[in-house]
Amino acid sequence: MRVRLAYGETGLDIDVDPRTATVVEPVHHEAAHDQTGVLTAALRSPVAGPPLRERVRPGQSVAISVCDGTRPQPRHLMVPAVLAELDGIVDPDDVVILVATGTHRGNSESELRQMLGDEVVDHVRIVNHDARDRGQLSWMGTFGDEVPVWLNREWAQADVRITTGFVEPHFFAGFSGGPKLVAPGLAALETVLVLHDAARIGSPRATWGVTHGNPVHDDVRAIAEATGVTFALDVVLNRDKEIVAAFGGDLPAMHAAATAFAKRTAMRPVPAPFDVVVTTNSGFPLDQNLYQAVKGMSAAYQVVRPGGTIVCAAECRDGFPDHGSYREVLASARSPRHLLDGIAARSARETVPDQWQVQIQARIQCDTQVVMHTSHLSDDDLASAHLRQTGDVSETVARALAAAGPDARLCVLPEGPQTIPYLA
Repeated sequence: MRVRLAYGETGLDIDVDPRTATVVEPVHHEAAHDQTGVLTAALRSPVAGPPLRERVRPGQSVAISVCDGTRPQPRHLMVPAVLAELDGIVDPDDVVILVATGTHRGNSESELRQMLGDEVVDHVRIVNHDARDRGQLSWMGTFGDEVPVWLNREWAQADVRITTGFVEPHFFAGFSGGPKLVAPGLAALETVLVLHDAARIGSPRATWGVTHGNPVHDDVRAIAEATGVTFALDVVLNRDKEIVAAFGGDLPAMHAAATAFAKRTAMRPVPAPFDVVVTTNSGFPLDQNLYQAVKGMSAAYQVVRPGGTIVCAAECRDGFPDHGSYREVLASARSPRHLLDGIAARSARETVPDQWQVQIQARIQCDTQVVMHTSHLSDDDLASAHLRQTGDVSETVARALAAAGPDARLCVLPEGPQTIPYLA
C-alpha cells in the first residue's frame, strides 16, 4: 500500500504492508465555499461580544497580531478581511501588523509578501516582533503563576488589539491560536523562558488538546486576559491548509469554540500502542526545520510503545535552524538522558532559549528510537542531535517491524501533528 506523507511542498510516498499498518488522518472537512465570506461572517457575527466594527472608533490606533512564517495561517485572507471591516473607521496609517515571532527569527520582505500579499505589504506598516530587543518591549506586570511579562510596545500602546491565528492541537500548550498570539508570540525572551520552563513543560497536563489545568496554557491565557485583547479571530484548517471554519469575538469564548471544533477534527483514538510510528511535521511551512519537527515526533510519541521506533520525515530546508540555541543545547550533553538530567537541575530562572523543545525531544529519545528523513541535514548534523538518518523510509520501517517480531504493528501519521492520536 502506498501512502503519501506531507513533506516539504511536494510530499513523499512510502510503501507499507496494509496487513500491519494503520493510517491515522484527521477527519477531512471540505473547505468553506467562500473563504473570505466565512471570515467576514466571524467578524460580523462573533461567538461572543459585539462585531469588530462596533468595538473600534475613529482616531484609534490598531495593532493586528499574526503568526510568523513557520505557521500555515492564511494571513493573506485573514488580514485583508480585518482591514476591510476597519475601512472607513480607522486610518490605514494608524494600523500596524505585528508578526508574532515569539523567539523565532523575523520574516524577510519576500516572505512577508508571500505571507500577506503585496497589497497589504505596500499599504500597511509591518513589524517583526523581536523578543530580544528591549527597545521594542513594555513592562506589563506579573501574571498567572508569577510570570514576569514584557510585551511588544506597539501592541501594548495600541488602542485596539486584534489577534489573528489558527487553531490546531499543540504539543505542550494544548492548542495553538487565541492567547498564544499575545504570549509567547509578542512577549520578551524572559517571559517566554518562564512560560516554557522545565516544571511547566514537564507537567503531564502540558500536552496535546489540554488547555485548562495545563500550566503553560493557564498562564498564557492569564496574560492575554490581564493585558487585554479587543477582538480575536481564529480559523480551523483542513489538510490542504484551507479554511474550514472561522471564529471571532471575545477571546476566551472564541478560543473555546475553535478548540472544540479542532479537537473533533484532529484528535483520533487508537486501541493500543504501536511498535513503529511514521510521522511528519505536516509539510511546508511547518517542516522547515528540525526544531519544529519535534512536534511531529511528539504526535507519534503518544501512541508508540516504550522502546519502539519513530520515523519522522521533515524536509528541514532551514536546517536546525542556525538561529537560536536549539542546536547548541542539543549538542551540549553526550546523550538525551544527560540532557534531561541537566535541564531538571536548572531552576526556572536558569531556563535557556529553546530548552523546552530540547526537553521534549530528549524525553522522546530516552524512551524510543528516533530516525529522521530530511533533505537538508547531513548524517553528522543529526548525529550531533543524537539522531540518525534514513534515506529510505519504507526500508527503515520494514526493518524496524521485522526486528520487533511477527506481530509488530505500524501506525502512519501522514499529516503529522495535524492528527493527534491517543490511546482510547
